[in-house]
Amino acid sequence: MSDTLDRQRALSIRKAGYLLHFLTPTLMPAAWALGHQTGMPDLLAWYPVFWIFIMIPLIDYAVGRDTANPEETTETPRMQNQRYYRILTLLALPIQALLLAWCGWVFTHESFGFWGQLGWLVSMGVVSGINAINIGHELVHRHGRLEPWTGGLLLSLVCYAGFKVEHVRGHHVHVSTPRDASSARYDQSLYSFLPHAWKWNFLNAWRLEAELLQRRGLPTLHWRNELIWWYGISLLIAAAMAWAYGWLGLVFFLGQSFLAFTELEVINYIEHYGLHRRRDIDGRFERTTHQHSWNSSHLVTNLFLFQLQRHSDHHAHPARRYQVLRHFDDSPQLPCGYATMFLLALVPPLWRRIMNPRVAMYYRNELDQLESAYSHSIVAGGFPEIS
Repeated sequence: MSDTLDRQRALSIRKAGYLLHFLTPTLMPAAWALGHQTGMPDLLAWYPVFWIFIMIPLIDYAVGRDTANPEETTETPRMQNQRYYRILTLLALPIQALLLAWCGWVFTHESFGFWGQLGWLVSMGVVSGINAINIGHELVHRHGRLEPWTGGLLLSLVCYAGFKVEHVRGHHVHVSTPRDASSARYDQSLYSFLPHAWKWNFLNAWRLEAELLQRRGLPTLHWRNELIWWYGISLLIAAAMAWAYGWLGLVFFLGQSFLAFTELEVINYIEHYGLHRRRDIDGRFERTTHQHSWNSSHLVTNLFLFQLQRHSDHHAHPARRYQVLRHFDDSPQLPCGYATMFLLALVPPLWRRIMNPRVAMYYRNELDQLESAYSHSIVAGGFPEIS
């Protein structure tokens, strides 16, 4: 079989396979229905978690990797502009809004015990991280109004609208340097990384927006501050959930939001762990390339996540849409897909045992630079580096 045929077949499989993403939100009604059919609603409330973190990794392992890339001169321009791929991501907004409302009703009306309520909340948080934040991430990188605004609304549904500002204007500028709160340093545990990421990504979003408004001659608290609008929408949604479902509805909304954006930061931890951009003789960081993010081309997880795992190419070329992101053999490669790596990250000794040798092998004799790259605590302007 020729390489061309293999590539074309892989692209065809992917085009249809992205529909697999929409199985993720259906896991919630499936869990509810199975709970009623079996008479075990508390146990089946965890069904989405079981599927995402147990079944998908097993299927991922069985199917294997897909390293085919579209041909740059003909296939990439055609695929980049196909409306089909854009529609798939835009569908996430009405799906997420309806799912949030229905799941809030189930949470407050179903006869769950404590473990059932917890399972339903965790399951919704995981699903929201995939459907709202993952697709919101894809959309905030696009130009025009429709897609970035849809991305902002998706992020508002999980109270993490600051990501729209900080990710594009902060993370992509400073990735794999001490200025980026979403780039985990070598040997840093997830539990050290998370509080730093929560705090500084929120504050940095406001700082970046304030600086933008200042350049336009406007104060921070101005109607053109987009963070006020996005967080205002989150506040309205919280009020609506409280009005419709009482205080438990508010708990559900805030809880699933916290779990969703925490899932995002765990993925950030995985995507950039231990990687750094080298400094030149003037102290400036090298340009971001496909060597500054961990890559994974495991097919099944990439279909569910709209190729988020081809993160190396995404950081090298943020304008590329998900359907044309490429695999590079010389990018640092994760041993498994994100679902498996997520579980490993929760156990720091196991994570270090698997990932530290890979970082060391990737940099070989540069670990001294790797460690010194994160040796400072404050940079100009007082914005904290990773400490």
